[in-house]
Amino acid sequence: MKPGFLRASLVVLGTFTIILLPLWFMFTQPLLPPQPSPPQEMNPAPDRHALTRHVYAISGPLSPRSWQHPENLENTAGYIATEWERAKMEAQQQIFSTREGEFKNVFVNLGPDTEELIVVGAHYDAHGPNPGADDNASGVASIIELAKMLQKVELKKRVIVIGYSLEEPPHFGTKEMGSAAHAMALKSENKKVLAMISVEMIGYFHDEAGSQEFPMPILSHFYPDTGNFIAVASNLQNAGLTRRVKRSMRGASDLPVLSINAPNLVPGIDFSDHRNYWEQGFPAVMVTDTAFFRNKNYHTPNDTPERLDYKRMQKVVAGIFRATVDLANGEGYSLPSR
Repeated sequence: MKPGFLRASLVVLGTFTIILLPLWFMFTQPLLPPQPSPPQEMNPAPDRHALTRHVYAISGPLSPRSWQHPENLENTAGYIATEWERAKMEAQQQIFSTREGEFKNVFVNLGPDTEELIVVGAHYDAHGPNPGADDNASGVASIIELAKMLQKVELKKRVIVIGYSLEEPPHFGTKEMGSAAHAMALKSENKKVLAMISVEMIGYFHDEAGSQEFPMPILSHFYPDTGNFIAVASNLQNAGLTRRVKRSMRGASDLPVLSINAPNLVPGIDFSDHRNYWEQGFPAVMVTDTAFFRNKNYHTPNDTPERLDYKRMQKVVAGIFRATVDLANGEGYSLPSR
């Protein structure tokens, strides 16, 4: 090999490393030092049969759940509330007005009444006439069971577990989203939201190579092309919270948990209810199976409950539970300065 060719190769390699290494750190939020092996058993374990039952009910008899079907939305909110009330929790409502009339968020308060609080939420509406099993009956099932799990543990800070209406178009990106109404209400009450976790599509997994796509080609250098992981996603400002949630979730089961922090211009980063908490200056992340970058049934009649993986979905809920408890009890995370 000629010396000139070797020098040129080293320059190219060095340049490539200089460019990609910072991007890798920025996007993926690697955990250092490496994580210990996760426990073999989830403790406590979410009820997989209950998760399955909720998804089948919400994406079956309670569908369609678009804004054009207000009776089904009302019944879905009632389903969530009834599940919590059967578990001896007090379900509450937040009514908000839109051009099409009044809609509601349904929620429970857990833990002490503190100024600092954690919010975990999922939208219960669905796109058009579609059943919306992954999008987002999977998220709704998770918050129903999450609240039941949180009820059984000691919490040092208030945790709000909430189901939102009107996340889907044509309301997405407007102040008529249910999560926008909730975030604005917390801001007006001078509440200090330490963290918000949006649970957005957590039930679809695929073990074949090439099953995972990305919003930008460069991301294929940083992430696997097999859709067998769950992701924690947020903007650049919330890198600390993203890392904290990922660390907790990885400690809850053997499910691979990856993360991404990227500018808002990267497609998908703000595609759920967490965006409205950013608008109010609150730290927020999304937990997701990456939606249409993996699940090609997204916003189609094929987004049905038998296509979901409830065993891995159970592990996602175990991770969200661990992250919520850690955040509420101050385990290794402090509120970023703003």
